[in-house]
Amino acid sequence: MSRTLRRAGRATGTRACLAALAAGGLVAATMLPAQAAIDPPSDADAIAQIVADMSLEELIGQMTWTHVYGNSADDDSMKSENQARYGVDTPAEVVEKYDLGGVLYFAWSNPVVEHDPVGTAELSNGLQEASVGEDGSGIPLAVTIDQEGGIVARVGSPATVFPGNMALGATFDAGLAYDQGAVLAKEMTAMGINVDFAPSVDLNTNPDNPVIGVRSMGSDPDAVSELGVAQINGMQEQGMAATAKHFPGHGDTATDSHTGLPIVTYDRATLNTHLEPFEAAIDAGVDMIMTAHIIVEAIDPDMPGTLSKKVLTGLLRDELGFDGLITTDALDMDALKNIPGNPLDDGDIAALAVEAGSDILLNSPDVDAAIQGVLDAVNAGDLSRADLEDSVTRILHWKLDRGVWENPMVDAGAAADLVGSSENLAVAKEISERSLTLLRNDGAVLPLDVDSDHVLMVGAGSGWPERMTPMLEERGFTVTEELENGSSPSAEYRARAVAAAEDDAIDVVLFTSNNASGNSAQQAMVADLVDTGKPVVVIATRNPYDINVFPGAAAVINQYSWQIPSFAAVTAALAGDINPSGKLPVDVPTADGSDVLLPLGFGMRYMMTATPEAPTFTDEPGTANDTVTIPDVEGVQYLLDGEALEPGTHPGSGDVTVTAEALEWFEFADDAVTEWSHTFDAGPTEPPTDDPTDEPTDEPTDEPTGDPTDEPTDGSDTSDGPGGQPTGTAQGGDAMPDTGADASGMLVAALAMLAVGGAVLLGVRRRSASRVS
Repeated sequence: MSRTLRRAGRATGTRACLAALAAGGLVAATMLPAQAAIDPPSDADAIAQIVADMSLEELIGQMTWTHVYGNSADDDSMKSENQARYGVDTPAEVVEKYDLGGVLYFAWSNPVVEHDPVGTAELSNGLQEASVGEDGSGIPLAVTIDQEGGIVARVGSPATVFPGNMALGATFDAGLAYDQGAVLAKEMTAMGINVDFAPSVDLNTNPDNPVIGVRSMGSDPDAVSELGVAQINGMQEQGMAATAKHFPGHGDTATDSHTGLPIVTYDRATLNTHLEPFEAAIDAGVDMIMTAHIIVEAIDPDMPGTLSKKVLTGLLRDELGFDGLITTDALDMDALKNIPGNPLDDGDIAALAVEAGSDILLNSPDVDAAIQGVLDAVNAGDLSRADLEDSVTRILHWKLDRGVWENPMVDAGAAADLVGSSENLAVAKEISERSLTLLRNDGAVLPLDVDSDHVLMVGAGSGWPERMTPMLEERGFTVTEELENGSSPSAEYRARAVAAAEDDAIDVVLFTSNNASGNSAQQAMVADLVDTGKPVVVIATRNPYDINVFPGAAAVINQYSWQIPSFAAVTAALAGDINPSGKLPVDVPTADGSDVLLPLGFGMRYMMTATPEAPTFTDEPGTANDTVTIPDVEGVQYLLDGEALEPGTHPGSGDVTVTAEALEWFEFADDAVTEWSHTFDAGPTEPPTDDPTDEPTDEPTDEPTGDPTDEPTDGSDTSDGPGGQPTGTAQGGDAMPDTGADASGMLVAALAMLAVGGAVLLGVRRRSASRVS
């Protein structure tokens, strides 16, 4: 069908519906020029009417989210690619041809996204204008991206570059996970991107997993659930949809679904463990869940999750109760065309994905075939129009609820200031530093001595050793560098590196590895370097398992990433500027896989000297306020009579002894004082007693003997002052009262005098204050 005929045939579709809605007062505006969007629907009934009046093609268009080629909406510099895939020249024409519901950015299809935030924002705005313009659907787009951080990141510097999920997992810090999600959302939304296909909440339980690995936050379901939910909250609270992936779990596969079909054979109990992070994400309100192109035999032994109604509807919708958007993983991956005994074309795949329960057909390699496949399924009765309407209703509600419909455009100029801010970069720096996991440090070879150690920098090319050299030199190290491209060092390169290491000037060798557990050439090179007698420090730049094939290395430190912030962090650690504190987020098996070499949670630190400070004993004789105050000193645990105490003030009584112990990775100097004793000299003071049954009396205990002016009968002189007042008379005044009533009067008088004195003092202080204000 020609584009002209297709347009003419849609007079009863969405635009006719919008006109009717406007006439009925349900929509505030009809289609305006290209810059104007249809006003967001006011309620669910308005959405239902829009959906009901869509053609089948329009419904499928909303469910189709795919990439387009070009750096701007009207860019025809990549028209050959657009023509080959879509039959049109520009990104805007692709959006208009299919009434797309969403677009997907890649650096290879939209090179502007890699390093140009303003250009990316302008591209997003241009595509939104095409979508809401007179030749588009009238509905804003989902603008999507895979920006996980680490090895899956379409946007690079000047945007904030993160080391990746496994580095985050090594921090075990949900606060940092939230911050990472928030930074990703702030920067992506500044560029007009409203959906991130992240985070991966897969449990990486298979060390040989070729596709997940460091994209996972670890293998512990509790930790991954907590960190995943924190990332999701960070993203969605900043206005961007998050996507938990890859359901029902891609972490125990040995095949890359980009190139083949993974099959997992574990039982339902094991599957339930892999489902825990997804359940946590659902409970947290994640907007979207992405499917996995894997067969999970415990649920459906015949069809991959993306195409399985048992997985998407039975498990995800019905059992787990997810009511958000389900999107396929990219439909151009080879897994779906490698189902044993069940060859499928692109139309079959699209139809089966919708039948299984997916709302979104992501990145089909043949959009025309995918649309036709869904139409054929409707005509054959395998799908109903109602099935499509349910999915599109969810999509439109999401666009309304997430704010995409109301505010599809962004201020492109502002992106330059928002993306890669110093505050955002600080988050990536902290994650990179706190992720560093020291797994071996024989002979305390680390940290190095900046002033004296001459370093040889070598490694697998895939480990990016060249990124470290300038950082080491800037820090003050003397560095010799030997490099080669590629992941498997050649024999010639190994010989060159060994010759350099044997130079008497070299004190230590640094080697960057990259998935060395499966690379014999990297293993051989490290073994050859160890044989030189120089200490070899391995820096693992990807999967965390490399230590199991480097028994001779003096030190091994995992950084989980080859990104620049990770190299900056490890350089600081080598120099002793920071102390590695990361913990393994997975078990590391032995090389043959028969046992666990290092358990989840393992991590070393450099030994540090801590100096205990003395506690403070507050001893108030005769009171019950005696206390012991414990100082807060890094690396020191205080104990009171053998029981650990938190820093702060604690009650004290009797004989007490406070001791100090060094925490793990800390030590005390030989002459450090570590014990203090004290004897408190009083117990609790007895409170005064005032028996409430005693009747108060204001009568004197002795009767007066006579008028105080009478002379004494014994002739003795009883005067005790110059005024000659008799005993019982206050000096210089009237006789001191000795009854309760008279005492009360004196108390009132005294209080009055104090009040007057206070007022005078206050006045003086106020006047003093006024002179200095």
